[in-house]
Amino acid sequence: MTGLTRIIFVVNYVLQAQLALASPSGPGCPDSCHCVWESSVVLCADAGLREFPQGLPPDTVTLHLERNYIRSLPEGAFRELTHLRELYLSHNRIETLSSGALRHLSSELRLLDLSHNQLRRASRDEFSSTRAKTRLYHNPWHCDCTLQELMETLNLEPETVNGIVCESSVRGAGEGSRWEDPGGAREHAGQPLVKLLDSGVNFCSLQRKTTDVAMLVTMFVWFFMVIVYVVYYVRQNQAETRRHLEYLKSLPSPRKTPTETDTISTGL
Repeated sequence: MTGLTRIIFVVNYVLQAQLALASPSGPGCPDSCHCVWESSVVLCADAGLREFPQGLPPDTVTLHLERNYIRSLPEGAFRELTHLRELYLSHNRIETLSSGALRHLSSELRLLDLSHNQLRRASRDEFSSTRAKTRLYHNPWHCDCTLQELMETLNLEPETVNGIVCESSVRGAGEGSRWEDPGGAREHAGQPLVKLLDSGVNFCSLQRKTTDVAMLVTMFVWFFMVIVYVVYYVRQNQAETRRHLEYLKSLPSPRKTPTETDTISTGL
């Protein structure tokens, strides 16, 4: 047996062994997935899935769900996967993360791949339970204060950070976030978020200014309504007082009743 033949034989043997260990319909393995029990790997990639699969083995260490049609992650999807270390969800159609969808991710998780999806918004609260290295590039992000705070708290994979690009953004977040400067009120579509932040763009400063303006407007409207009510109340009271006085004046004067003194005077 030549060296090349021996290598081919070994490779075929390894592949056959892996296929023997992979069970597409074994107990505890979803029908659309292949479970490699020896390494606790679950392969559900390219399975045409439209929803997150149910009944995953609780001892799953690596879960591959790439290149499916999953649109959302249900709450508690990972509650039973307490040993999960790697989660691959790239090239799906995930638009939203349900409240608490990532809450039960294992503390052992080392890699979370959500790249190449349809995520536009995400908050740090949704990722608060994980310290895993995270991939979020190639999503149509809307850049605002919430996404900025998420960027500052996540353990992002360094080589993919520049792939987090703003498809849209809030207005007025130019350098220094000068609300009164028309030049600062511009969008940043097509620009990497990390580069915008490094250049001095601060979406949170804009949000605070917007909140302050809204608060001032609200206070002004409230005071204006109070003043209008007070003026209306005073005028109503004045009108009522005038009507009461006019009514009293319109009453006939009471006739004088003859008294005993008047009678005596008349007799004299």
